[in-house]
Amino acid sequence: MRLFLREGRFHFVCNERKTQKVTTAKAQIMDAAAMNRALARISHEMIEQIEPLSNAVLVGIRRRGIPLAGRLADLIERYEAVRLPVGEVDISLYRDDLTRIADTPRLDGTSISVDITGKTVILVDDVLYTGRTARAAMEAVMDLGRPAAVRLAVLVDRGHRELPIRPDFVGKNIPTSRLERVGVKVQELDGEDNVALYELG
Repeated sequence: MRLFLREGRFHFVCNERKTQKVTTAKAQIMDAAAMNRALARISHEMIEQIEPLSNAVLVGIRRRGIPLAGRLADLIERYEAVRLPVGEVDISLYRDDLTRIADTPRLDGTSISVDITGKTVILVDDVLYTGRTARAAMEAVMDLGRPAAVRLAVLVDRGHRELPIRPDFVGKNIPTSRLERVGVKVQELDGEDNVALYELG
């Protein structure tokens, strides 16, 4: 059972699966400098591959995909003097990095300030694992309009896909076992930037 606060009220989430505890990090995969290099590389790949770039919209998947999308927008603006709109999609009660408490992602809210019809929508997430979060995010985007294309950018691809989903832009591929978790920290939410590998106990 897990207790969390939402909209001023406490909620309980029950998990019938055996609880798995995350131990301390067994290895650091990326430090702040490596994360910055990976994001810079992704931004350059977007500039090269998306035409016209001005027709693109970045949509971060909550939580850590949102600040990563903002950083990519900043980098693209620095290199090309084009400011891409940044939106967000909130898929709650499911995370592909450190915890897994539901088999089906639940959509809690999507905020995109521009009409996405005819646009290239780039979903941004920190970790790609089973593909279920990305699928749910795509469905949320499709409910808002008819984009010309939907692309996926992730900081880390850790494998173990359960759905036929492949990222278009990847910061780093990290081979993992199912007994490991990838933890991403970002300055905006965690006070530091790094990616570490954890083992479940």
